[in-house]
Amino acid sequence: MFQVTDYQIVGDGVTNNTAAIGKLIDQVEAAGGGTIYFPAGQYVTGTITLKSNMTLYLDAGAVLLASDIRSEYPFIDDKLIPGWDGVTKGAIITAFHAENIAVMGRGKIDGRGYNWWHKSTDGTTRDGRPRTLQFFSCENIRIDGITIVNSPMWTIHPVCCNNITVHGVTIQNPWDSPNTDGINPESCSNVHISNCHIDVGDDCITIKSGTQNDNYQRKKPCENITITNCTMVNGHGGVVIGSEMSGGVKNVVISNCVFCGTDRGIRIKTRRKRGGTVEDIRVTNIVMNEVFCPIVINGFYRCAAKPYELEELFTREKRPLAPDTPTFKNIYISNVTARGCTSAACFMMGIPESPITGVSIDNFVVDMKQGEVKPEQPAMAYGLPEMAKQGMKLYNVKDVTLKNIRVSVFDDNAVTIEDCQDVTMDSIIINSSVAGKPVISLKNVENAFISKGISANLEGEFVHQENCTGVTVR
Repeated sequence: MFQVTDYQIVGDGVTNNTAAIGKLIDQVEAAGGGTIYFPAGQYVTGTITLKSNMTLYLDAGAVLLASDIRSEYPFIDDKLIPGWDGVTKGAIITAFHAENIAVMGRGKIDGRGYNWWHKSTDGTTRDGRPRTLQFFSCENIRIDGITIVNSPMWTIHPVCCNNITVHGVTIQNPWDSPNTDGINPESCSNVHISNCHIDVGDDCITIKSGTQNDNYQRKKPCENITITNCTMVNGHGGVVIGSEMSGGVKNVVISNCVFCGTDRGIRIKTRRKRGGTVEDIRVTNIVMNEVFCPIVINGFYRCAAKPYELEELFTREKRPLAPDTPTFKNIYISNVTARGCTSAACFMMGIPESPITGVSIDNFVVDMKQGEVKPEQPAMAYGLPEMAKQGMKLYNVKDVTLKNIRVSVFDDNAVTIEDCQDVTMDSIIINSSVAGKPVISLKNVENAFISKGISANLEGEFVHQENCTGVTVR
């Protein structure tokens, strides 16, 4: 145990401790490891680089205050991490190729992101902001009990790491702070996120695996991820996969979580040329409140696309398959309740040449918000209209099962399915059918089985078909 106040590290909220903490870490490394203990106090510091077999312990009342001196966050680029397609400031706490590292305790890290969120006094933009915690190619990481506030950018960001536990962590970033995601594992294996409270200005948890240009991350999938017993507030998405997913994402379980005001709930996003396969995703026991759209799978994610790529990336026409065509398959969602939704009950839009394959939604309850609502895009895609209180929308999906669905709609079909194959629906219940609107609308659908067990207060057509083959309704 190394108590920092014994090593000229001062918790007065003014003294800059960057050099002193770095010197202490060298001593701890020479001793073979140990715990660096911060008692109550406010400790100003720039980048802290942990080494193997180290625990940074923040006791109750201890606060790490991020230094506002930008030079104290050295740049990380492909010279430091060969093959990495990124240049960013070093994190407040970081590690490279280390094992058995931890950040624990009941203390707090204040990233003082307001020093970074807007243009600096020298006119530079907010790009190159440091993360709060960022680890590269590390193994056996534990982040437990701490509170993190005002992160300059992404808050917890392990990259190409293995065996990560994030437990009992509270993250609070202002709702309007730019790109302040909560927990973003990229190309990591065996990740366990539990009992966390995340309230941020962007996605709460995002699972990624790099872009096609990233030779460091895309060679390794993000896999074996469990997320459970978490609350997620504000932000653009509760749990998100992509859009950087070129290395693939697989074996993800999301359970027993509450999302409040997260724009979208479960959100998977990609586009052509991102490549990678998202597969074997299971979502169960989720409660959502005040979200635009509870479930989104978007194959036409528009952000950061270059103007000369627009036609190639976003045409709705079928294109030839390519090595960098993304794939979604085997996605199972059950026991989800969403109240106060405003845009659509569900939105899935696959890429025509690579449809979303193997989707099951069971025991899904959606109630739209009462009164007037602001129309919003359920997914961020070019040409997609804003929607208000719409039903379930599925486009370019193959092998889909909808069962035990309860949806409230106000001026729409309960379920709209277009350009899909092999569809099974059973027990679709709506509040009441809309005059002049069928309960279920099928267009360009091949092979559908709709059980007679579906019920609704019918005022109009039950199933409307247009250019469909192999449809059975009974």
